[in-house]
Amino acid sequence: MRTPTRTTVCAATLAALLAGASPAAGATPPEPEPRDAVAAGDGIPALTDDRGRVLTLRGWNVEDKANRGDAALSAVTERHFRDLAAHGFGFARLLVFWDDLEPVRGRYSEAYLRRIERVLGWAHKHRVQVVIDAHQDVFGPAFGHRGVPEWATRTDGLPFTPHPDDWFSEYFEPAVQRAFTHLYEDEDLRRAQAAMWRVLAGRFADHPAVLGYDLINEPMGELREGEDLAAAARRIETEQLTPMYRRLAAAVRAVDRDNWLFVEPTPIVGEGVPTGLGRIDDPKVVYAPHFYNTAMEAGADYDPAAGWIEAYETAVVEYPKRYKTPVVVGEWGPLNNSLPNMGRFYRDALASLNRYSSGWAGYVWCYGGGYCALDAEGRFRTNKGQTAAPYAPAVAGAVRDEAHAADAYRVTYTARPGVTELSLPPSARGWRVRAEGRARPDRTEVAPGGRATRVTVRAVPGATVTLRVTPR
Repeated sequence: MRTPTRTTVCAATLAALLAGASPAAGATPPEPEPRDAVAAGDGIPALTDDRGRVLTLRGWNVEDKANRGDAALSAVTERHFRDLAAHGFGFARLLVFWDDLEPVRGRYSEAYLRRIERVLGWAHKHRVQVVIDAHQDVFGPAFGHRGVPEWATRTDGLPFTPHPDDWFSEYFEPAVQRAFTHLYEDEDLRRAQAAMWRVLAGRFADHPAVLGYDLINEPMGELREGEDLAAAARRIETEQLTPMYRRLAAAVRAVDRDNWLFVEPTPIVGEGVPTGLGRIDDPKVVYAPHFYNTAMEAGADYDPAAGWIEAYETAVVEYPKRYKTPVVVGEWGPLNNSLPNMGRFYRDALASLNRYSSGWAGYVWCYGGGYCALDAEGRFRTNKGQTAAPYAPAVAGAVRDEAHAADAYRVTYTARPGVTELSLPPSARGWRVRAEGRARPDRTEVAPGGRATRVTVRAVPGATVTLRVTPR
């Protein structure tokens, strides 16, 4: 949803529209729980790979929203993936656009598919797993943004007024809302959207970098007269998004039986409103909400006393507990990351994400200002370096306990056949890896250096193993 080149959402937009809603109370979050193939104590499954290893995804969104047509994806280079890997990240959410893939109805751009393939090749070269995200902002180019093609945009002649200083409020323009209704309800547009996904998934089903597909970014819909935003979001999720995801899941499964399907609620979950999404009958569904705060998006500092993270966590875990799906947060991170409390925000946010999710993608891996993770010289911008910490991208076994810190990591698991992997970010001091139990890491000392290190561990199946990572 976010763009580093546009002014962000005004806090008053959602505050007014949420009047009368009942967000989840700011309850104290639970203490860290052990994680298993099903996380003990909370019933949220872990993400797994095709070898049954428990996965943790840590990475960033990678995008090119500025260029279209012959220049599409030209702003994404191999450097993005080389630098992701160098900092210890192994995951990217790659934004692609339906308007670039199918600019004319029924005619798919082979050139655009080749560009996506080139980007995926870079990702594979640098051992970065990718979720392909069918992205939309304010529906698409008919309203000055990207996403759904103009030929698939139907407004019934309703008005649209741009809001350049508060672009998110454009979602509430009558023409944009009606366009979503037609996308969800018109049979020919349903078929077109499903066909688009058959093309994408059919092309990349067997690509070694591809982990899954995010079926639509931050879907919205049409509010009814007198309906508050929380009630509208739940209705849209129940009555329109759930059937859409079932259709698109069937379309993908016609050509790809193996990769994960990522489904998003509306962005209103960020206000602590539990989703109304229903069950998607597929064994490999991931719940993929976004994690943004309205006030912080408008430029406010983080307020630890406001209870926003606690309220968000309470709301966001309801769906995965009920339907037994893993959670991967597809976007998060504030625009102004250098305000006085932002260091605390990153600590609190990462602790929360570690409690319930199988990973996350920050917004956004680029070089410059705004939301960019790095400055023009490739250095982490203020506080964003907290996202680079030691972790286990893959555990060959049932995880019993896990503890994260900025400069340390511990995991205890019951080993199964296979290789466990540790990712250790660059460190001026280097790292020490200690294995307890019948396990053998391929190295126990990691020297200082400017690039991340991957340590592999083999253990005797059935053994209880504890791996500890600490600074040298």
